[in-house]
Amino acid sequence: MAELILLKLGGSLITDKDRPYTPRLEKLKQLADEIAAFWTDDVRLVLGHGSGSFGHAAAKKYGTRDGVAPRRDEDDDYWKGFSEVWFQASQLNRFVVESLRAAGLPAIALAPVAAVSAREVKVAAWNLHPLRSALQAGLLPVIYGDVIFDEALGGTILSTEDLFAHLARELCPKRILLAGLEAGVWEDFPARTRLARRVRLPSYEAIRDGIGASSSVDVTGGMAAKVGEMFELIRAMPGLTAHIFSAEEAGNLSRALAGEEVGTVLSA
Repeated sequence: MAELILLKLGGSLITDKDRPYTPRLEKLKQLADEIAAFWTDDVRLVLGHGSGSFGHAAAKKYGTRDGVAPRRDEDDDYWKGFSEVWFQASQLNRFVVESLRAAGLPAIALAPVAAVSAREVKVAAWNLHPLRSALQAGLLPVIYGDVIFDEALGGTILSTEDLFAHLARELCPKRILLAGLEAGVWEDFPARTRLARRVRLPSYEAIRDGIGASSSVDVTGGMAAKVGEMFELIRAMPGLTAHIFSAEEAGNLSRALAGEEVGTVLSA
């Protein structure tokens, strides 16, 4: 069985994150072409992407990540916001899938809102039969950060990292690749003078406070949250590595897919 890779294209990479609802179409084309160059019949890849200037703009306006609880029923704007975040996230997903298909990839979008339920901003259940079937059929399943109905909060948002955390435990990949704009994990964000090339679990606490959040609107926590979620997984799955790198420079995604250590590698 070929190695399974979970790959995320960050919202800051594929959209202009400081201009609402603005995709970077040329960047999407470049990334899709690099994935296509790596793709063979033996590749098993799950692609996820962030929402960038699409979902995050609407999510911040309505506070959707924090919940759409029953106590808010007197003001249905919160549920309208939930719908708006869904719409914008799915709009960006269409741009992503169109780019992948234009590059010749057999991409198929699997909207998380239709298959995932949550409890307190964590995956509670996920019908993975369609995703497993897509992998078995040699397709490229595409998921993304999405609104999710939450048993405790009514509704919420789960990021791609939240979804990957569940998938990793179910599908047991060896690598998770998180491609964004940042070169990797900075020990002194936002100064960006000390890039950590490899961070092992025992040394994570020493640099944790310097990692920082995000320089743009990110309702799901930015870099600090990403690193924290990856180390939670690595604690549970010591053979797993997570790679955080910039795919802004052409060729970096290809190098990472091929197994080269680009950016920062997180490991046990």
